[in-house]
Amino acid sequence: MINFQFFTDKKKYFLISPLFILLLTGCSKTENNPLPNQNDMSDIHYENPKGLFDPTPFAFSHSTTASDKGSYVFISGQSGGEGLEHKLSKDFRIQVKTALQNLETVLKTSGLTTKDVLKITVLIVDHNQEKLRIWTEEMHKVWKNNQFPSSTLIPVPKLALDGMLIEVDAIAFKIL
Repeated sequence: MINFQFFTDKKKYFLISPLFILLLTGCSKTENNPLPNQNDMSDIHYENPKGLFDPTPFAFSHSTTASDKGSYVFISGQSGGEGLEHKLSKDFRIQVKTALQNLETVLKTSGLTTKDVLKITVLIVDHNQEKLRIWTEEMHKVWKNNQFPSSTLIPVPKLALDGMLIEVDAIAFKIL
């Protein structure tokens, strides 16, 4: 048991502080594993159970699973804002394309591609069937292999900025 009265003496406090730091840092053990072979790919599984409808025409999978040594990358919502000025087109399709390009830019910064995305969430202002059709068409252009991430689409009345029509966030998996 630690006697905290002992620490009230300033001289003793300065002598004991480094001991606590050493004790605390010694408690966290790290392994020195070599880096995996860079040719190893994450084992990502796309599941579409036979008892449910086939979601691939709608550009998503019912579930995705990643199994390997790695880490998850959480990507904040990417809008359809273009460039450093974040210019927002009034055209929904242009904003969808730009949001997906922005997502790809963030993925690339982490050494990832859309193939590493496990889950996306899509927020669409004043969602309707035409916007769903556009979203689906653009998803098929980006995920050409029809191995789509799991997905949730949420209709919303408004997003963070006036004129913002779509926002897409993602969870990806990066092999370590």
